[in-house]
Amino acid sequence: MLSRVADSLYWMSRYLERAENTARQVDVTMSLMLDTAGASAESRWRRLVAALGDPKGLDWNGDLDQMAQTLVFDSLDPASVTYAVNAARENARQVREEISTEQWQRLNRLYHQIHAPRTAARSDSNISDMLVTIIDGIHLFKGVTDTTMIHGQGWHFIRLGRYLERAYATATLLEVFQPNLFQAPGREDFGYQYLEQVGLLRCCTAFEAYCQVYTADLTPDRILEFLLLNRDFPHAIRYSVDGIRQAVTSIQRTGARRPPDELTAGIGRLHAMLDYTSIGEILAGDSARFLHNIRAQCLHIHELIYSYYIHYSIQSALAV
Repeated sequence: MLSRVADSLYWMSRYLERAENTARQVDVTMSLMLDTAGASAESRWRRLVAALGDPKGLDWNGDLDQMAQTLVFDSLDPASVTYAVNAARENARQVREEISTEQWQRLNRLYHQIHAPRTAARSDSNISDMLVTIIDGIHLFKGVTDTTMIHGQGWHFIRLGRYLERAYATATLLEVFQPNLFQAPGREDFGYQYLEQVGLLRCCTAFEAYCQVYTADLTPDRILEFLLLNRDFPHAIRYSVDGIRQAVTSIQRTGARRPPDELTAGIGRLHAMLDYTSIGEILAGDSARFLHNIRAQCLHIHELIYSYYIHYSIQSALAV
């Protein structure tokens, strides 16, 4: 497969995963802001911005509606949902011959739904409806991808981009929530703390899945264990790292060059961190540092993937 094709498929997938993550977090944050008895709207907004990687230009100005519109609809802001969907569609357009007609139609339909002119003002309800439309559209695209595309190198690069973006985003979210997650609430703050924990799980579409494993008894250590170490839940970091590992192995098995030892070791190191570590060991140490280390390793894996599969020299390709 040409490196430019792999690059476009990889980034198409990462941008769609990013758009879904941003849309879900905005939706959950706006719902939490209805609870005026807890944290202030400003503190929740700042936490949202931090969970999205502290993009510039999203400082709190007191107008939630305006700021939410920017984060959803501003096509010039790299942090916005619309920007990510635009970028995903452009990457898909560049490799139109590599994806199915159904994939292109689904992504193109989502693009036009976001850009459709609106006669009514974009109120909170309009934004919430659009966020649901975006998330549904991305889920449909993923389903169409799995059912209409050959599961060859291109499909594996799509999975690689999806799971690497997801692992990084979930680690960032947990790192931001972590200081408040383990703060013992007073009697008057118990309800607020419960809502915050439900909100964290909803940001990862994990509330019902968590309850199936632990019942509805929400505790910080169990939440962290579930989102970090569960090997069966698709938005858990452990599951995502397994997906990264499987995608790289499959790319090599379908005819690509054998991944270098440094890439294999980097993925294996991250996998071992999650496979051979218990939640007790994480909590006994520095959990924030553990989460930050996951993010750093995800970035390192991305750099290795790029240097080996995308921006490699002709000499290095011929040497293999």
